[in-house]
Amino acid sequence: MKLILTSLGILIIFSFFVSCNSKSEQNNYKKLADSFNVHQYIDGYVGDKNCVSCHEKENGLWKGSHHDLAMQIANDSTVLGDFNDVKIQIDGVKYHFYKEDKKFLVKVNEIDGSEKKYQISYTFGVTPLQQYLVDFDRGQKQVLRVTWDSIDTKWFHQYAGDKILTHDWLHWTKSAQNWNTMCAECHSTNLKKNYFVEKDSFHTTYSYINVSCEMCHGPGEKHLNWANTDPDSIDKNYQILNGKTQQEQVNLCAPCHARRTKLTENLVPGKYFDDQYMIQTVNTNFYHADGQIDDEDYVFGSFMQSMMYANKVKCSDCHDMHSMQLKFEGNTLCAQCHVNTTYDTKKHHFHEENTEASQCINCHMTGKNYMGNDFRRDHSFRIPRPDQSVKYNTPNACKGCHDDQSNQWAADYIKKWYGSTRRDHYSDGLILSSQQNLSEDQRKDLDDFINNLKYPAITRATVISNLNYTTNEQFISLFTALKDSSALVRFNALQKFRYLPLEERTPVVLKHLTDTTKMVRIGAAEIAIGIDENNLNDIDRTNLINARRELESMMYSNADFSTGRMQLGDYYLQNNDLETAIKHYKMALEKDSLLMPVYSNLATAYSIKGENDQAMQILQAWIKLEPTISRPFYLRALLNFELKQDDKAVADLKKAIELNPNETRSMYNLATYYFQDKKDLKLAENYIQKALKVDPNNTDYKYLLALIYRDWGKFKSGQKIMNELRANENR
Repeated sequence: MKLILTSLGILIIFSFFVSCNSKSEQNNYKKLADSFNVHQYIDGYVGDKNCVSCHEKENGLWKGSHHDLAMQIANDSTVLGDFNDVKIQIDGVKYHFYKEDKKFLVKVNEIDGSEKKYQISYTFGVTPLQQYLVDFDRGQKQVLRVTWDSIDTKWFHQYAGDKILTHDWLHWTKSAQNWNTMCAECHSTNLKKNYFVEKDSFHTTYSYINVSCEMCHGPGEKHLNWANTDPDSIDKNYQILNGKTQQEQVNLCAPCHARRTKLTENLVPGKYFDDQYMIQTVNTNFYHADGQIDDEDYVFGSFMQSMMYANKVKCSDCHDMHSMQLKFEGNTLCAQCHVNTTYDTKKHHFHEENTEASQCINCHMTGKNYMGNDFRRDHSFRIPRPDQSVKYNTPNACKGCHDDQSNQWAADYIKKWYGSTRRDHYSDGLILSSQQNLSEDQRKDLDDFINNLKYPAITRATVISNLNYTTNEQFISLFTALKDSSALVRFNALQKFRYLPLEERTPVVLKHLTDTTKMVRIGAAEIAIGIDENNLNDIDRTNLINARRELESMMYSNADFSTGRMQLGDYYLQNNDLETAIKHYKMALEKDSLLMPVYSNLATAYSIKGENDQAMQILQAWIKLEPTISRPFYLRALLNFELKQDDKAVADLKKAIELNPNETRSMYNLATYYFQDKKDLKLAENYIQKALKVDPNNTDYKYLLALIYRDWGKFKSGQKIMNELRANENR
């Protein structure tokens, strides 16, 4: 019945148009309407060949670009590497490159002596390097570690100097070099990863092998149908993405030019970035403490820090969007906005004009080689701060050229040229937030920083992520951050409520389950641990169910990563589904046996399940891999206590303290052990006092010390501590 009514509705509307137009116009409208309802192409992707006739200039610029040559079938015209019976050895691995029946082959003799022949299926990129793909089972394609330097025309190793064993996650046959997971989405158009979680296999598809027109402009079938019928009848840009504003370009470019986490299964061109991805914060795992690039960040994370970004500068202001080339050479590019008579002079840069040293980018866009020989520039466009380098060992542009001089030498010149006062910059807050043992004033400055809108949102979100939140005053600043216009700030603020009591956390969760941005709704679902849907009203229950679905969709979209499997394990562990948690933890270790946090979580899951033998095996394996880390010894001690192996437990706790003198939980457990049954109150006091020296404000430790004094007969000392604890509770 619905189909009949819908069809009738269309016919009535169409009849109205027919009655108002000439015969030829009627035919055009009929063709147009019919064409919009017939799909001849998969997902509406028509291919660049259908674009050329109308967009010859743009196609000419795109042809031969990095996007056009992002991925190609391996043949004589696409393979740049030397496969002419070449034998080489790099980092202990032997390679033999050769051709046979027009096939490109490589024989690899690994460090462990194993040898195997592989056929090259595809090329990846062109310059400054070209990589090669090999087809594996379960639908996987792997990227060879050995790489062709297309500038110096030679074979080389990424991670040069490292001897990577075949079981290592970084080995080219393992997950870190898996095309389906790590590369595919951004090198082909309309990529569908199609990862099957249960089978750990792929059926990855794409409409076009390279980054073609529709990767950025979206599926073009409706646009093509319009162009082939009556292009003058309606808006000439019908059903096509143009990317005119900064936000539109972010939505189009950032998905592939950002270090980020996927929130959805497949990339949809033009969809709001924060509804598809979560940008990585500029923390010290991936960036220097001041926010400069360190690990590979793919530009957008650094660009978000810049004044350019704050002032709505777009990618296309500097880059031609079809050729990928810069729009102008040298300082002319910057002079589009910055007056060259002010900035492109010796009075500003203090170097000889028309030299490398006088180029804006060499002071304000320092860079770094990635993937062995791929030099990429930092897009945060910052003023050099060698004074920070002196104090915190961060890099600076001056030392990049004057590597024979010290940071202090550079700082002295900056002071001589520009005075002793440095302009207020977010990097000061970033650096401070990464430091330990902050004073009250420093912490107050950082709590103010996160809500100061003159600083970039990504840096404010990073400071939130870097800090611990324990006092009411600190949480007040977080409640303000929860109202921030940036979804990234709101998300990171939400995460800090994770460990609050359920009754305090629940109102915060419920409020953000309906946030306008998917990233924040997922963040709310992440901290909804322990909230029972059955105790909520109908609206809140529905919102929680929907947000949890989005969270689960995000996690399953990342399940082909070892870390994604670990997160799935954590999710099911938190929801008491131990069987499913264990399954995902085991797969995480299968993908990466060196993903150490999994060992702790898997052992915990086995222990809760009552499978102590399996838990012990996991902890033993962890200790074998990391014999100098205290954490596995601490966990093994707890398990030994549960198994009534007290002597072994005590030995493990002492070993944990030996390995980490700040391991207060081990001290606390030892103190508890000696306190129970008054085994040795002197030793109990000794260990808990050590714990309090490291963590003097811990109320659990103070309470145990009070109990020790009580049982020891030191009533005044114990009562004094109890009075202090009560006074703090009443504040």
